[in-house]
Amino acid sequence: MGQTVIKADQQTLDKMDKHYENTKVKKQPPHTVFVAKQTNVTITAYQSGKVLFQGGHHAEEASKWDTNPQTQKKQHNVESHSKAILNQDHIGSDEAGTGDYFGPITVAAVYADERQQALLKELGVKDSKSMNDSTISSIVKNILETDIIYSTVTLNNEKYNQLKKQNWSQTRMKAWMHHNAIEHVMNKLDQITPSGIVIDQFCEPGIYYNKIKASDATPHSNITFLTKAESQSTCVAAASMLARYRFVQEMDRLSKKAGFTLQKGASQKVDQQIKRLMDSKGEAFLSQIGKVHFGNTQKAKKL
Repeated sequence: MGQTVIKADQQTLDKMDKHYENTKVKKQPPHTVFVAKQTNVTITAYQSGKVLFQGGHHAEEASKWDTNPQTQKKQHNVESHSKAILNQDHIGSDEAGTGDYFGPITVAAVYADERQQALLKELGVKDSKSMNDSTISSIVKNILETDIIYSTVTLNNEKYNQLKKQNWSQTRMKAWMHHNAIEHVMNKLDQITPSGIVIDQFCEPGIYYNKIKASDATPHSNITFLTKAESQSTCVAAASMLARYRFVQEMDRLSKKAGFTLQKGASQKVDQQIKRLMDSKGEAFLSQIGKVHFGNTQKAKKL
């Protein structure tokens, strides 16, 4: 059984004591503040400030509370890799669909050298937030005709909902998907060793590494985490467009399954569509096409 140990100050211990109130066990070993048992993890907090996390999700749970200065320093160092990598050959990865009720999460990773990056720019690859889906689709079709190396990973809604029931956070899912998309690209590179990896940052670097380790995998090295990375890295921009392209493809497929065009995002229009589906196909159908833990599900039930 895996385990993680952290050192917590009194303020953090007090917060943990309150947070785990509903999962505490009555029988406690000597010199402990509390013992709490959750699905796949047991937390034992000692009066000394040491907190022991044991079980399948030990690293992920510990990462929520680890305020050790050395850990923070390590995270800062990871985050502040030289941006010189942006002008060299590298792998970039990004995701789509995380804030949409309907449709899956999709992640794409792209490797391109300096020549290929110049070509991608000529094709119109840039920050995709200012583009509509039709423009992205047109550019992606041209990207797919180039010699870049890429991979896309899709987490379908049924699997997504199953992982949520197993207490996987969306952050852990995204980390795992980025890791696998990058791994697939690395495997395709054969004798090429990329100068580095750039990930559009969605969590602190240390948390990312902990979530990969929590799934018993070895994180890749030489990763640079950048906010708004798709506006800085051509590889990330291309990955962002590929991820969006795959997401839209899946939305089209799921719309046919639903019998009408599903709304992107998580607006009131989505609530109305959820209600329509529950009335026509039953609530169980939602797990096949949506992220049912979103608040939209409960809002729809009240309509």
